Amino acid sequence: MDVKQILTMCDHTLLKQEATWEQIKTICDDGKAYDCASVCIPASYVKQAAEYVGNDLKICTVIGFPNGYSTTAVKVFETEDAIRSGADEIDMVVNLGWVKDRRWDDILEEMKAIKASCQGRILKVIVEACLLTEEEKIKLCELVTESGAEYIKTSTGFSTGGATVADVALFKAHIGPDVKIKAAGGIHSFEEAQAMIDAGASRIGASALVKLVKK
Repeated sequence: MDVKQILTMCDHTLLKQEATWEQIKTICDDGKAYDCASVCIPASYVKQAAEYVGNDLKICTVIGFPNGYSTTAVKVFETEDAIRSGADEIDMVVNLGWVKDRRWDDILEEMKAIKASCQGRILKVIVEACLLTEEEKIKLCELVTESGAEYIKTSTGFSTGGATVADVALFKAHIGPDVKIKAAGGIHSFEEAQAMIDAGASRIGASALVKLVKK
């Protein structure tokens, strides 16, 4: 797959705490120029960005980010607010404490509530794979499939590790046929992105790939 094709699968990302509007505008410009799948940005910039790009680029934002332990009600409110502001795609973080407590029904109920709040928009569930056992990863594949979410996503990029080929392959083996995989976190080259795609990823979350093209 060539560089242009990979970029069409990329959520061009800027989620640093100190991100400014000028920086957000730049990644929006780059996202349009390189035909990226979306830009993934903080919720506080969604309205400005959606107005800035119009219909030329999808806007993705994050919910319960990066720790995942907000209440379900808060995550639902965040989602509804993001949709009102113009978000096209939602990336939410699963409650990892609930995973460790094996509160599977609560996790599924939360996923379904957020999916309903998306009002037909794409939902990606971030499971923070670096903090999970293999058994927990497999169980979350099952829950994401049951929830109706479109994607399972490997990582926030804010924890102890990012995407791995092994995790993408594991997800691919255990998700339902209608669920896709977003590999995100620590993807710094097109070779790494290609390896994730070869393992089964349909979307790449990265801040580095467009920068490589612009050099």
